[in-house]
Amino acid sequence: MLPTPPARAPRARRDFLKAGALVFGGLTLTDVFAARAASGATRDTSVILIFLSGGPSHLETYDLKPDAPVAYRSVFGPVRTNVPGINICELFPRQAKLADKFALVRSLNHDVNIHSDGGIVVLTGKKPTVPDPLSQSKSEHPDFGSVASFVRGPHRDALPAYVGIPSGTYMTRPTYVGQQHGAFAVNNPNFPPPFLSLGGNSGRLNDRKKLLGDLDTMRRDFDASGKLATSDTHTRQAFELLSSKKVADAFDLNRESDKTRDRYGRHLWGQGCLLARRLAAAGTSVVSVTFNTPQNGPEFTNWDDHILNANRPGHFAGYMKTRLPYMDEALSALIEDVYARDLDKQILVVVVGEFGRTPRLSSNASGTGRDHWPQAYSALLSGGGLKTGQAIGATNVRGEFPSQKPYSPYDLLATVYKHLGIDRHKPLYDATGKPVAVLPDGEPIAELG
Repeated sequence: MLPTPPARAPRARRDFLKAGALVFGGLTLTDVFAARAASGATRDTSVILIFLSGGPSHLETYDLKPDAPVAYRSVFGPVRTNVPGINICELFPRQAKLADKFALVRSLNHDVNIHSDGGIVVLTGKKPTVPDPLSQSKSEHPDFGSVASFVRGPHRDALPAYVGIPSGTYMTRPTYVGQQHGAFAVNNPNFPPPFLSLGGNSGRLNDRKKLLGDLDTMRRDFDASGKLATSDTHTRQAFELLSSKKVADAFDLNRESDKTRDRYGRHLWGQGCLLARRLAAAGTSVVSVTFNTPQNGPEFTNWDDHILNANRPGHFAGYMKTRLPYMDEALSALIEDVYARDLDKQILVVVVGEFGRTPRLSSNASGTGRDHWPQAYSALLSGGGLKTGQAIGATNVRGEFPSQKPYSPYDLLATVYKHLGIDRHKPLYDATGKPVAVLPDGEPIAELG
């Protein structure tokens, strides 16, 4: 007869599984690790995506046109950077001092002018089958973070492979690679997910070896047939996530100095970028930080800046003037930190939205704005061992279309996959068993090296 389980074992099991269900939407952590077991790749590179949801104006950020007609030119002036010939928005003074550490791609373009569908194109590399003018669509394919999680497999220290701050991008989902490969959401970077405190709380978990012994006992007691025995490795991996001090430390911003935290900015964007750096340095494959709401107020809803209307009271330039300094503070600190810590080959930082804005300013009696414009937009890339200190491609004098070296979001994703060491031609398989290439189109941007 099998021995009676220890009195505390069922509770330990419930707590253990409850923590997993909270993180992965009902899936247990054992399920997560079992599903990832087919790929045991060891990662040594990471991507931090700064996603500017809503579509920022390229003419007010990285592709100003001071010589364009007044109806087209930026509402802000340019500022020189530390790289001769490269100017950016005057509200980016900190980034201007770091231009040698980033590259701008000014000739990105595609043909989808809907927010959710445009985001799907940029993040998955695949166009939606049916456009959704209401912008409520969800992706039919996984984004590159979910692909990285699926292909690269579990981290040796049990770190989540894909983290979203404050959540994953709203229009993408892991689809056929499995829910367990969705973004691990961190709503507030100042407070680590509660279950991670188990890793440093000996009073709650008692002794690590004791819990492993309890798990082994549970395995024998709850299924004498041996089915759970085959998942013992995955159970142990799940426990590592819940109990690992390395994981808990990676999420703990209190391990950073006040000076560092202040330099990033004491707001969601700043602390989110700091957490992203910690996680990427520790080995998380992809961390996305969505730049939407560092503070309350309509000016931080997102980057969808049109003309004044009842739903978005305010002024286009007013929104940008409020928002851009927050971005400059957080992004410049991240870039500085990546290089200062010699992480610039390991970590690639990508800053992009789903599209740009109309070159011609729209206006009414109360203000001006710009509408959706996927025909031209910009991206910033830093680190990743890339050739920085350059602007790649160009748009015409009014910022309407690429005039030199046009690139697509597929080319940008091909560059990202190259850094992650993922074969973009590798087939994945959808729910019907049909092979689907990781990235059907696109080539890495040659000028980046």
